[in-house]
Amino acid sequence: MASLSLNSFPLQPPSQPRKLADSSCSSSLTPFNGGAAGGLKPIVVCGNPPTFVSAPGRRIVAVGDLHGDLAKARCALEIAGVLSSDGRDMWTGGETVLIQLGDILDRGGDEIAILSLLRSLDIQAKAKGGAVFQVNGNHETMNVSADFRYVDLRGFDECLDFLEYLNDCKNNWEEAFVTWVGASERLKDFKMSQQYWDPWNLVKIQSILEETLQAVGAKAMVVGHTPQSTGVNCAYGCSIWRIDVGMSSGVLDSQPEVLEIRDSKARAIKSKRDTFRELQIVDYT
Repeated sequence: MASLSLNSFPLQPPSQPRKLADSSCSSSLTPFNGGAAGGLKPIVVCGNPPTFVSAPGRRIVAVGDLHGDLAKARCALEIAGVLSSDGRDMWTGGETVLIQLGDILDRGGDEIAILSLLRSLDIQAKAKGGAVFQVNGNHETMNVSADFRYVDLRGFDECLDFLEYLNDCKNNWEEAFVTWVGASERLKDFKMSQQYWDPWNLVKIQSILEETLQAVGAKAMVVGHTPQSTGVNCAYGCSIWRIDVGMSSGVLDSQPEVLEIRDSKARAIKSKRDTFRELQIVDYT
């Protein structure tokens, strides 16, 4: 929930003087190439932070809640015609005025990255005769008030990563903040690569599994945790059964399946109608 008074008509003087802490208005625009292209008048901003903006003759685009989703934020900005689609995060809006109505924070893991992107676009937009304005929504107010009930755990992780990046930038806040959107994606790619299991990793897993089974005197292990889209299954000569099928509606919403063990035989039961067929049985005797 946020608001900003903005119009595309020339600013009219108020009929009655307003008693505000800062009621001054000033031009916020350095015209592109030394003069406003097409004869457009400069953008006029009242208040600090802005409470009234006059952008005579300009195209105005408003974008709503983004809640920490950088991919969706980029999509929205591309649709608005102000962001390049080549992944370079270039301003393509010319003299457009972009308004983001707050609620960037909470419910996602790319909060600072979105703020970084908007800051970068604002710098680029001003050089082209446009502008980017942001309004604080209720979720920004909640975070400032230490109300973190809607903060995604990934948001906390991003904060820690950004602080490390800020240190790498020798505490140069502006440099770190403007470049974080690109740095955060490179960091994500690096973390993903660290989690990649190549064939050599699989060999090590099998070796560890065999050592563990030998240590406890077992022939097989049953594990959950990682949802199996193909249902209950076994691997490494059926020395390990993976039985998390993601049955919860909050995960894969799949049909329930269970593992049955009788004597030294195991089988997956996928429905009440499953019969005791030989093909379903793994015999460990």
